[in-house]
Amino acid sequence: MRAVLCGYYGMGNSGDEALLATLLQLLPRSVTPLVLSGNPEETARRYGVEAVPRKSLPAVWSALGRSQAFIWGGGSLMQDATSAVNPLYYGGLMKLAQGMGLMTIAWGQGIGPLHRRSSRWITRWTLQNCDGVSVRDGASAQLLTDWGIPCQLAPDPVWALKSSHLPGFANLPAPRVAVALRGHVHLTPERLAHLTKAIADFQTATQTCVVLLPFQPVKDGAIATHIAQHLSGPYEIIQVTNPAQLKGVFRGIELAIAMRFHAVVMAVAEGCRCFAISYDPKVTQIVQELSLPAWGLSAAEPLPLIPDNASTMTQQWLEHYANGEGLSDVQVRSHVDRALLHAALLSQTLAKTP
Repeated sequence: MRAVLCGYYGMGNSGDEALLATLLQLLPRSVTPLVLSGNPEETARRYGVEAVPRKSLPAVWSALGRSQAFIWGGGSLMQDATSAVNPLYYGGLMKLAQGMGLMTIAWGQGIGPLHRRSSRWITRWTLQNCDGVSVRDGASAQLLTDWGIPCQLAPDPVWALKSSHLPGFANLPAPRVAVALRGHVHLTPERLAHLTKAIADFQTATQTCVVLLPFQPVKDGAIATHIAQHLSGPYEIIQVTNPAQLKGVFRGIELAIAMRFHAVVMAVAEGCRCFAISYDPKVTQIVQELSLPAWGLSAAEPLPLIPDNASTMTQQWLEHYANGEGLSDVQVRSHVDRALLHAALLSQTLAKTP
């Protein structure tokens, strides 16, 4: 069987690459993947799979015509917070696959935010006709329940990604703190200035090496460089293209300060203490589920608002650094085991294909 894998792949976002790596890890061996990618040459080289341009209609049409299954491969694909085009693109491909008679699966999804009526309509329409659906958070599961659409609820699939060692990482000075920030309209220049000073002061107080991890360099790289320029102690900006190695980095981290959703997932999955900064409901949901210390960038978030001065930030980080704890081995194992329910959905659904 051949399955077309559809997601935000080949776009330079480490979180989405981690979802693809996890999907490839969990896909039944009897299934041959064909990936829609923004950089098909790189995707093919990195994962050893066939890949085609995600925006080439002839290539996508050919891929669907040669396949028996179509899989939305994790993440917040059906949301219109970043672009109203997202539901049209991903929903359109799903409907095309369904119209061509392929087995269709919405896998590891985080549904929403869906601000527009048209986005909600197309999301409901496509999911109603899927052969299997799994979601990664309670809010998505509740929305689908309200729509009368059965689904499997399990933690984000990246919990189950097998991590590996990043060569040379152990040579960095210890202890280490990881910082994974991203650009956002609510991360104003003033807030970034406070965060930068707080990180620098935290480093001075703890004598840590700051590991800056731009998960999507085109959006995060400038922030990482800006912070690095204000540090007086050791630091390293690391762009890790191998998702398993990126997850493995957090094994050697004492504290992660993370905005990126999958930075939070990877940190806690590797037993690292984590302090989150939420810019999106998906980050807020995992923070609340795991009872992590966190700030929100918007007053609309049900979290303490990010402090308006560096000293308060530093003090809260120092408190968590000194007295906070990561998830226990039992808690991590529980989340990994439940994340494997996404694999079970794949096996059970694809086994029904003639």
